[in-house]
Amino acid sequence: MIRTEELLLNVGPQHPSTHGVFRIIVKLDGEVITEATPVMGYLHRGTEKLAEDLNYTQIIPYTDRMDYVSAMTTNYVLCHAVEKMMGLEVPERAEFMRLIVMELQRIASHLVWWGTYLLDIGAMSPFLFAFRDREIIINLFNELCGARLTYNYMRVGGVKWDAPPGWIEQVRDFIPYMESKLDEYHNLVSGNEIFLARIRGVGRYDAATAVNFGLSGANLRSTGVNWDLRKNKPYSLYDRFEFDVPLGSVGDCYDRYNIRLEEIRQSLRILKQALEQFPGPGDVMGKVPRVIRPPAGELYVGIESPRGEIGCHIVSKGKAEPYRLKFRRPSFVNLQILPKLLVGETMTNLITILGGIDIVVGEVDC
Repeated sequence: MIRTEELLLNVGPQHPSTHGVFRIIVKLDGEVITEATPVMGYLHRGTEKLAEDLNYTQIIPYTDRMDYVSAMTTNYVLCHAVEKMMGLEVPERAEFMRLIVMELQRIASHLVWWGTYLLDIGAMSPFLFAFRDREIIINLFNELCGARLTYNYMRVGGVKWDAPPGWIEQVRDFIPYMESKLDEYHNLVSGNEIFLARIRGVGRYDAATAVNFGLSGANLRSTGVNWDLRKNKPYSLYDRFEFDVPLGSVGDCYDRYNIRLEEIRQSLRILKQALEQFPGPGDVMGKVPRVIRPPAGELYVGIESPRGEIGCHIVSKGKAEPYRLKFRRPSFVNLQILPKLLVGETMTNLITILGGIDIVVGEVDC
């Protein structure tokens, strides 16, 4: 038996595959990982503590920066929590606008994941195609609210701006375009022998393990657990629309890959129905007090972000600032399974498994 010296290796915090300032310390026996320790906090900004000195409208831009590739959903979870605490009614047109931008954001987020994941494991072209198509959504958001990444679009009681002239028609035109491109993605990548050899059977776990680790989103549904908050605990207008929840059966990286691409198709299906039912001209802001003061008490709400369940827990003392504010960040929770998945794997599979989980470092650190 050949004896090899144990090697301690740092992956990150500037490694291209960590997609931000995230670090993993791995112990190697030859090529095989014997221990993996995620190191977080390089992007920690104290958002939840800062919020204690801000009014609720001032907190919204901070949520943009938590998940910077899915800012619309993080905007929404805070506003939704405050509205539930105060019993506020959101105008129907505003709620439709919220749902449309959240589903567009889900597609844009999955496109970033698809492009960067394939770039990490050696394919250049998909990255270019993904960002080409994501740019259409980013331009739509830019036209709507004047920003490309951190939107500050949602407000407690509605949205900041109504759709400009022609904007809804542009979204309608995007749907068939994206459906055709999704077919191209599958033709380009999904059946490729090299790609399948890299991800099929890698990073596998069962449903019981997923539930025990508190996983959500595609990381949970890849094991066959049918749990999507848009279906199981409907919020916004999701109970009005027909769509399927994509599920896996094996619980490996390939299942998670297929689920995210199918979620793009289901988001397009939701968008199509939302545009058909889109109401005529009307208010996009409800009747909201000049100073937002939720009643004393506490509340937790969760919604389905592209990475899983993002939740907001507010403790109020009846003042204009929250007494305590806590976010359940799916990237942080989903990351907990990483050490278990990496032990016994090779360094090559580390990149495959980490990308398959789909984390956003800003959401991990908060």
